[in-house]
Amino acid sequence: MAGEIPDLEAQERTGTGKGAARQARRAGMVPGIVFGGDNDPLPIQIPFNALLKKLKAGRFKSTLFNLKVEGHEDVRVICRDVQRDVVKDLPTHLDLMRLRRTSKINLFIPVEFLNEEDAPGIKKGGVLTVVRPEVELVVTAGDIPEKLTVDLTGLNIGDTVTISAITLPEGAKPTIDRDFVIANLQAPSGLRSSENEDDGEAEEVEVAVEE
Repeated sequence: MAGEIPDLEAQERTGTGKGAARQARRAGMVPGIVFGGDNDPLPIQIPFNALLKKLKAGRFKSTLFNLKVEGHEDVRVICRDVQRDVVKDLPTHLDLMRLRRTSKINLFIPVEFLNEEDAPGIKKGGVLTVVRPEVELVVTAGDIPEKLTVDLTGLNIGDTVTISAITLPEGAKPTIDRDFVIANLQAPSGLRSSENEDDGEAEEVEVAVEE
């Protein structure tokens, strides 16, 4: 069920307040705070380059992390805020929230497509167009799926796969409250062009007959 949760390594930060935060930044670190759960808030700092890399990778605020701080037990956290410099747009502080296994959170879960070889439409040259390679779900922190799977068996050209066709983990539900499209199987571009040309020729014949 649950996929591998990425680690987020941090150091415990000594001291709080603006002075301690400035000192951390001068040392190439981004100060932060871990709150929530049954423990007191924990001041931390994360290497600037390591945090910037994760931010550039995307989905930082919707990714569940395994926070590792020396001297403390690992804990699952999710980012609640990243403060940035108003001029340089670089991170200056972050807030992380501890999660219990029963906590509900929003996460983007990747979609995997199976059994393409059993889809008649693909055998005919159809093209699978993926509309949503990942889906945002409300899930329980202790039961996060690694991925969602779509079985393409029997799919023909013109067929559409919607979220209702996917079996979701128990307790999980999409953040979008409608039956949205995940993918569809379209005719190959050459065939579509040919059909359009045929339609045009048919229209010209009809016009000629009417004259």
